[in-house]
Amino acid sequence: MIGEARSFADMFLHRAVTRGMAVADVKRGDALLVVSELVTNAVRHAPGPCTLALDLQDGLLEIAVSDTSGRSPQPQPFEPGRIGQHGLEIILALCTKVDTEIGDRGKTVRACITVL
Repeated sequence: MIGEARSFADMFLHRAVTRGMAVADVKRGDALLVVSELVTNAVRHAPGPCTLALDLQDGLLEIAVSDTSGRSPQPQPFEPGRIGQHGLEIILALCTKVDTEIGDRGKTVRACITVL
């Protein structure tokens, strides 16, 4: 599922470029990394299915991943020797905005990243 989500996002950005939207190659890679991290978190921490939605306007890509867990993602405390569990740190470093919306059926994490 994670690879499929990444491929879907890559196709989405490719289509945007073919339609004349500007997407920098480096930012495209960053956006795909954010998609991978958000979907990985959903797959690991939620008991049911997840969805991915993308919206690109004025050089800002919104990546929304919904899952069935009602728990907000929490950054881990700094531990220099920790292996893994750095996904949220990566997302927060790359994105201009990250919000979580909790609903009756789970949550949606929305991350915005500039792609220009």
